[in-house]
Amino acid sequence: MTLTTGLAIYFIVWWLVLFTVLPFGAKSHHEADAHIEPGNAPSAPLNPRILFKFAITTIISAVAFALVYATIEYRLIDLDSIPFLPTFER
Repeated sequence: MTLTTGLAIYFIVWWLVLFTVLPFGAKSHHEADAHIEPGNAPSAPLNPRILFKFAITTIISAVAFALVYATIEYRLIDLDSIPFLPTFER
């Protein structure tokens, strides 16, 4: 795997994990019965803790990327292992 490919895969994994982590612990003004300022959406989070979520996302993404990297580099799963694909000759 080249550096460019690795960075691209990590970037995609990071964004996927970010969108799964963002809703954790989020409480909106409406759910907390807090005062809603005029012009703000009632669904806007009270305390998004975005830097904390970025850190958690980075850690989870590093672990997920390590699994993807090991799978690709050590050929733990190759195309011939997938039963419904045709067999490829080398």
